[in-house]
Amino acid sequence: MNMKESNPTALAGRVLLAKVKELSNFSRRETAKQCGYYSVSKSGQVRVNLTDFYDAVLKANGVPVGPESSKDGRGRDATYEVTVHQNGQIVIGAAYTKKMGLKQGDEFKIKLGYKHIYLEAISKDDDE
Repeated sequence: MNMKESNPTALAGRVLLAKVKELSNFSRRETAKQCGYYSVSKSGQVRVNLTDFYDAVLKANGVPVGPESSKDGRGRDATYEVTVHQNGQIVIGAAYTKKMGLKQGDEFKIKLGYKHIYLEAISKDDDE
């Protein structure tokens, strides 16, 4: 392989998986390098990028590597865990209401259980 090569084309998908299988006797670093997951510095030093290689292998196997949502980068993902704030309030947050399809003005009854809080939607029929 020519050491002047600066940006090799990294394999992906089925081609990557086939190459990994073919190179099963090689070390992980050499396998990653042979699959194109490396760069060559100006001084000619080869740097293998194992993180990108592992991410590509996982993705090729259908394992989601990171958030693939269409989020705009604002707000938090729903973790289904909240903390009582210093003022005693619990904020549910937009991530949950969005997942539930709730709209501004939707109303709920609060039902308390032993260390449980239940929110029950009030339908328009309940008002009459």
